[in-house]
Amino acid sequence: MTDTSASNTLSLADLEIGDEARVGEYGEASDYCDRLIRMGLIPGTTIRLERRAPLGDPVEIRFRGYALVLRPREAGCLRLERL
Repeated sequence: MTDTSASNTLSLADLEIGDEARVGEYGEASDYCDRLIRMGLIPGTTIRLERRAPLGDPVEIRFRGYALVLRPREAGCLRLERL
């Protein structure tokens, strides 16, 4: 039997422009991840990848009516679920 939840887990780097995903969990505890939680990226929040810089870093996501620019490597603790 295969575990479908593991194959459904994404990172910001896995998203294409226009893709939507839901915040699932945080893979580690860090000051950066605590900041993301305080900004509203809590489990269950739907995000949309709006833009990617020419070299792929940083990316702009939109959620709860506002935009946030993140470096995917710094936000690596953020685990997303495909919608």
